[in-house]
Amino acid sequence: MALTTLYLLGLIAAIYVVRFFYTHSHGASSHHNVPGPWTFSISSWRLAYEDLRGRRTRTICQLHAKYGPVVRIGPNEVSFNSPSALRTIYGAGSGFQRTDYYRMFDAYGRQNLFSFASGKDHGERKKLVAHAYSKTVMLRGSVAAMVELKAKQFLELIQAEPEGVSDIFRTLHYYSIDNITGFLYGGSGATSALTGDESHRALLNDMLDPARRRLSWFAVHLPSFTKWLYSRSGRAEVILRHFLPMQKPAMMTGIRQHALAAFHRFKESSQKEKSSEIGSQTIIHRLYKHHQTRKPDGLDDMDIASECADHLLAGIDTTSDTLMFLIWALSLPQNHKFQAKLIQEVASLPESSLNGDGIPFVEAGDKLPYLNAVIKEALRLYTPLPATEPRSLLTPSIIDSFEIPAGMVVGIEPYSLHRNPKVFEDPLRFNPERWLNVPLERLNEMNRWWWAFSSGGRMCIGIHLAMSEMTTLVAAIYRKYQTYIAPGFENVSPGITSRFEMFYDELFDSIEEHECRIKFQPHGRF
Repeated sequence: MALTTLYLLGLIAAIYVVRFFYTHSHGASSHHNVPGPWTFSISSWRLAYEDLRGRRTRTICQLHAKYGPVVRIGPNEVSFNSPSALRTIYGAGSGFQRTDYYRMFDAYGRQNLFSFASGKDHGERKKLVAHAYSKTVMLRGSVAAMVELKAKQFLELIQAEPEGVSDIFRTLHYYSIDNITGFLYGGSGATSALTGDESHRALLNDMLDPARRRLSWFAVHLPSFTKWLYSRSGRAEVILRHFLPMQKPAMMTGIRQHALAAFHRFKESSQKEKSSEIGSQTIIHRLYKHHQTRKPDGLDDMDIASECADHLLAGIDTTSDTLMFLIWALSLPQNHKFQAKLIQEVASLPESSLNGDGIPFVEAGDKLPYLNAVIKEALRLYTPLPATEPRSLLTPSIIDSFEIPAGMVVGIEPYSLHRNPKVFEDPLRFNPERWLNVPLERLNEMNRWWWAFSSGGRMCIGIHLAMSEMTTLVAAIYRKYQTYIAPGFENVSPGITSRFEMFYDELFDSIEEHECRIKFQPHGRF
């Protein structure tokens, strides 16, 4: 048995060696000359191993630090780290498509805005909802009123917390899920997690299970096997359940069940309810206007359900995780000076900038420069989606002087862009003032490297909703409270899950995943 194992290992090693020398001796295509460790260039499983370790994004960042802005990370994959490559790959009209990796985000067997490969399919779907996500819609009207109401409910939840200490990882998830469900579904699917609905709070449970990272790894690297594994029933299911990457119900099951139920409730609602002032502004209403029963080339039930479910998932972790890191960073003793300046700015808002509950209007928060610098810095250092965004092109291309064959996977990760020490001085330090009162040339250079919401035609459609939620809540919190690290949570970084990895502040050795305890101390002035 041992000899057989050694034979197989030797055979695999020989294949890799032959492949290595073959690829490096055929230099006609300059992608063979892309720098990087030979172990990554001969097998995609080398990077898959880093995925399994939860180290992919940090490893690629380290490779860029060693080899430069272009690095070979697989036999058929190259990572870039420059604004010029950013424009080439992700710029409007580039032609680069999303890879099959994104099919893991299909819902109910249907593709959606996030998982469409081609720009054409994505663009046609985006036209149906783009106006609903516009900044004009976010700043005033029913959507703005909803965000302001959720900010008020968040403050009420904080006020009720024992001794003013809140696990903001948990409470901020309530805030984000209530906002996104209200925006997407209105009355047919809006959640009430902030006001104590335990069934709605329970929807977040499968998102918080660390095993979702392991399931993501299997879904990406062993998709057919994973599908087979989870489709077993009867005695086979009983036997195999011990080997599942994540126990059933698997990742996002609760969220997707809620999304599907919300669609059916909307479909069965009266025309009067669908056409109400709030109902007509929802994403589901806009999509339903293109329903198959009304237009031959429109959307059918599952297209609409899938689209809304995708927006729901995209709108929870991203906003809540950014807010959590922002509040945690401001609560660190070394950053109280930034918090004090933010408090001074939001305290200076006139009464005309506040609604009847004393919550800053969304439009008012949008105009505060220090607040926006704090958010921008939090998005730089704690980008909620820090990993590579893979793309490929059906024809050969040239990126940063390297010839890239048709079909080769290329990508850039925000994590590496945002940690370039030549662009961001002391890049691991939270410093919102790096964005303020700096020479225009330096500011422009930092903006070229800042990439928290993607770019081009595939830029995050929810950017204005996310910014509205963040500016409004942060302004509301710091008008009323000062924040501190709660006793027992000192010298600890919170950790979040993103794809295969856990992310945290690298300057801290101690990490608490999915937990962040903050003490809220009222000013006594408002």
